[in-house]
This record gives sequence, C-alpha cells and structure tokens, in this order.
Amino acid sequence: MATTDRQATTLALAHALSAAERGLAVIPLSRTKLPALRSPHHDDPEPAGPPCHGECGRFGHGVHDASTDPARIRALFAAAPRATGYGIACGLPPHHLIGVDLDTKTGTDARAALRELALRHLFTIPATVVVLTPSGGRHLWLTGPPDVVVPNSAGRLAPGIDIRGAGGYLVGPGSRTDHGAYAAAPGTAHLPPTPCPPALLRLLLPPPRAHHPTPAPAGGHGQGLVQFVLAAHEGQRNTRLFWAACRAYEDGIGPLLVDPLVAAARTTGLSEREARATIASAARMTAHRS
Repeated sequence: MATTDRQATTLALAHALSAAERGLAVIPLSRTKLPALRSPHHDDPEPAGPPCHGECGRFGHGVHDASTDPARIRALFAAAPRATGYGIACGLPPHHLIGVDLDTKTGTDARAALRELALRHLFTIPATVVVLTPSGGRHLWLTGPPDVVVPNSAGRLAPGIDIRGAGGYLVGPGSRTDHGAYAAAPGTAHLPPTPCPPALLRLLLPPPRAHHPTPAPAGGHGQGLVQFVLAAHEGQRNTRLFWAACRAYEDGIGPLLVDPLVAAARTTGLSEREARATIASAARMTAHRS
C-alpha cells in the first residue's frame, strides 16, 4: 500500500477515535464511501432466516459493526488497511443522530428547499455541526428523541434533501474519498449535535400506517403474538417475527398463525417472502428442539 494511503488510513482512524470519544459509533469506509470490510456472508447461500447483523461475531456487517469502543475500532481498521475514511452510525444512543444531507444534484438547490420548508412549517435550523462534502453539499447533524425511529429517505422532503436515520451512516469529517475530503464547516466542529426541531421531526417520520386488525384464529395467545409483531419498529421486525413464530410452534398453534403473522409482518414493512422465510426458519428450529 502506498505511503499516502497508509497516512490516510492512520488519519481516518484518528478522526474515528475522536468521534467515538464524543459518543458517536463509527465504522471504517473505503474511498468509495462504502463500508471498507466485505461481508463474511458474501459467498453464503441465501439464508432462510433473518440476515446476520453481526451475531456471527465476525466483522463486515456494515453499519451494524459500528462501535464507540476504542479497542474494537482499532481492530476494525486493522482488518481494513485500505480504509481512508469513517462512517458515523445514525440513530444510536446517546445522540440518536439524524443527518440532513443537502446535495448538489444538477438543477436542484437543496439549501433553498430546506429554507422554504422551514418557512412553510415554522421551524428554524439551529446552530449545529455542519460537514462540507467534496461536491459542495452539506451534512447537518441533528439529534432525535430516544423513543423515535427516523427512517432513511432520499428526496422525500424535497429534491436534493436526503435523510440519514436508523440503519444509515454519515461520512465523518476528515474522511478522504475518490472525490476529495470531508471537513467540518468553520466554527461548527466544536458544537454538539443539536436537537431536531419538532416541526421538522414530524416531516421526517413516515405517515402513520392504516391499522387493519389482523384476526388470529388461535384465541387470545395467538392474538397477543400477532400484536407483538405489529408493534415492531424498523430494526426489530425480523427478530420479533421470529420470536413470535417460535412461540407459536412451541405451543402447537404455528400452522394456524402463519397467515396472520405474515399479514402482521407485511404491515410493519417486511415483504411476504421475507416473512414466510423467517416463519419457516422458526418452524425448523422448534422442530429440532422437540
């Protein structure tokens, strides 16, 4: 590896450790802004159950590898010697970071669009960390309430405005990419991420899903398992569905609950294919135990 690349990796690690000291969970990134570690499951056959988010104990699960632990961060960078940047995971405690990405796509003025939204919905963007991107864009760092899950979105608020929420990440200042370096805007590096204005937060959340009661043919216990799945937030959906399906098969009502559980899982945003694969995995696991 060239000396300049080694220097970029060393600098990226230093910036990542500094971010971790502020409570920001980080991962190493390549020059393409993608996670620098390849998935250990890249060549595995398609799993029947929920995807692995690091439960296997190996590195390479993208944002799920993110950590504030200095020893783990050094190990991540040691496993990714070509990393030249770092990503900051959004949605995690203590900051529950929300990134407002103001892009510079042709024909759009994302900063003007955000100002227009602020005037229309009566909010003000507070002073906060601003990261300048190589293309001339800006990332605004805001924080959200701990009990609110802000999803990722692209252009939903307005053309050129992307949101990085739970499951997403922001390229950290000090990172180098194929297109240049990311840097904190002057006068903002020392600021803490500022709470997202409530009016803007409401715009970032998806509209409430229409509630369609899902009948459970197996009495109160079956209905309780269905409701457990319906209450899942993003990031919990497969886990809750798998747990509920295991309980149903252990109690002998699994076959009766397949369709209600699939319907409940689809209401939370899973596809029918994902839901049925997760339930089938639960059926196999409980069969092995019996």
